[in-house]
Parts: sequence; C-alpha cells; structure tokens
Amino acid sequence: MINDVLSDLKASMEDTAEALSRELAKRRTGRANVSLLDGIKVDYYGTLSPLNQVAAIQVPDPRLITIKPWEKNMVSVIEKAVMSSSLGLNPNSDGELIRIPIPPLTGERRKELVKDVKRVGEDAKVALRNHRRDANEMLKSLEKDKEISEDEMRRALTKVQEATDEYVKKIEGLIEAKEKEILED
Repeated sequence: MINDVLSDLKASMEDTAEALSRELAKRRTGRANVSLLDGIKVDYYGTLSPLNQVAAIQVPDPRLITIKPWEKNMVSVIEKAVMSSSLGLNPNSDGELIRIPIPPLTGERRKELVKDVKRVGEDAKVALRNHRRDANEMLKSLEKDKEISEDEMRRALTKVQEATDEYVKKIEGLIEAKEKEILED
C-alpha cells in the first residue's frame, strides 16, 4: 500500500516535470524553434487543428521559421493565427510559403520572459506540493484505518518529502536552464 502511494506520487511528479518541460519549450528565446508554434491552432474547415497538422514547419536557419501549408487557401488563415498568438511574431508570405523571422530579443523582453518562466516554474512547484499533500493525506488515512503502523507512516512521509525535494530540484534545474538560454542570446 505504501509502495502504491509512493509510485503514484512519483508518477504524478514526473508528469508535472514533463508538462513544465513542454511548456518551457514553447517560450521564445531569440532562436528559431518549431516548438514555438506548438500552441497555435488554425481553423481547418471548421475544426481547430494544430498548425503542424496542416503545414510543414521547418527551421532553415537560426533566425527563420518557414511554414509550407499543404493547401494554398490555408496561407492567410495560418498568417492570422500566428499574428494573433502571444508570440509577437510577424509572418510574411509569398502566397505559398510563410516566412517568420525571429527578431533578436531586447533586454526588456528577456526580463519579461524570465519572469514568465519563473511564474510557470512556481506553478509547477505548487503542483508538486499538492501531490505531496495528497500522498501525505493518503498515508495518514491508511494509518488511521490501522492498515499501516505509525512508524511505517512516518518512514513513508519521509520518503514523500525526499521525492518532493528531488522533483523541486529537477524543476529548478529546468527553470535555470531556460533562464540561461533566454539571457545568453
């Protein structure tokens, strides 16, 4: 029973760390990266579809993303979707190919991005603490129902805290790496 609680806890915490990693990949760093466009959805015949399902996305050089829609009538729809996103990018098209130049980040924009990264990281830490609280409550209810002894509960609570500390360090590492990436360009 204790092992089930601990394995569920670690799985939940790993999911949180992976979600943070995916979220940070969407943050702009001044370098072209196809994952910047991951959150953009376009209206494809009445259905909101991810951009990568209606076009080929490539990065021919570090400051440019190209989008080649599979259907020419999608060019203007894709352009509008990119412009209306919160990325602050201005796409250019020649009727067939959309080019998105990635401008270098200003010092002010870098600071804003770092704040945003820290906010997202703090949200992930809150999720970790919620997972810890849930695991602790489960362990305490097991002890209350006499399914485990008080000593077993205390050892398990220590393991829960150790797992939480481990994942907090992992999340802080992800945040620091992204901050460094944003500030170094």
